[in-house]
Amino acid sequence: MEFTKDILKIDPEVVAGRLEVFIRDRLKNFFHRRGIVIGLSGGIDSAVAGSLAVRAIGKERVFGLLLPERDSSPLSRKLGKLRAESLGIEYAETDITPMLESFGVYSKREAIVKKYFPDIQGDYKFRLSLPQDLIERDRLNVYYLEVKTDGDEVKKARLSHEDYLEMMAANDIKQRTRMIQLYYEAERRHYIVLGTTNRSEAVQGFFVKYGDGGVDLEPLSILYKAQVYQLGKYLGVPEEILSRTPSPDTYSFEVSDKDFYFCLPYDQVDLILYAMEHDIDKGKVAEVLGLELEQLERAWNDYERKFKATEHLRQMPPVPEEL
Repeated sequence: MEFTKDILKIDPEVVAGRLEVFIRDRLKNFFHRRGIVIGLSGGIDSAVAGSLAVRAIGKERVFGLLLPERDSSPLSRKLGKLRAESLGIEYAETDITPMLESFGVYSKREAIVKKYFPDIQGDYKFRLSLPQDLIERDRLNVYYLEVKTDGDEVKKARLSHEDYLEMMAANDIKQRTRMIQLYYEAERRHYIVLGTTNRSEAVQGFFVKYGDGGVDLEPLSILYKAQVYQLGKYLGVPEEILSRTPSPDTYSFEVSDKDFYFCLPYDQVDLILYAMEHDIDKGKVAEVLGLELEQLERAWNDYERKFKATEHLRQMPPVPEEL
């Protein structure tokens, strides 16, 4: 098939049917469990995964869980609740803020903020982001700390590698705490946990080990983000969710997936990742995306590095071959 911008078009009815069979078969014949627990974040991926679960085994055997915390966008809770109610499934909400406070998640991160902005006063929000000039110049992925004051002033500082690691180590506790809650609900019901990681995220390692990556089934991991949206429209996902900007939703100052990790919009990310996986000529890819070859090379190299650096996340822990 010729490489074009339409290369990722799917027949959503056929794809949905196959994924429903996959979910139903694995639940019954591999896990031997009664139903499914899914975390509903208010985003497109969990909305689509929830729909597939309901279509596969019925709404009576699907349980949704909303897991907000202090930094979560209020929109996440609103849209997660909207999806649960539109699917007609039983759901519950657990605020994980107290658990994160007991781990010192907020205090550890705030200590780093104060280190870079010691004079900051009053209420403030913060986030991490990457420079958004990926295709314009050769650069390293060095994160910046951005702080928004209560007066809407935005201050920015380049993070040291050590402080970035400290920030992420604390931040990833959020995803791992959610995983604990999901498995509690699943195990007491004799259910499994359904994952929501799509292919674009999976091949780039954009998930937390033993966090949102700690699940039993990953039905969306075969679909690029653009294909998840196609499926979402077919499955009747509410427009408010379809039009929402994808975000990790772990910082008080909202940041998109593009700003935090990919540095390009998903329509370009998906096509580049597809081309990498299928060994498409770079000249053709650059032409289709309307980029100079040099620009494409920068993005290609960046995603290739991320793929290699996160390979261990997609594998079981290594074990000795023999004694």
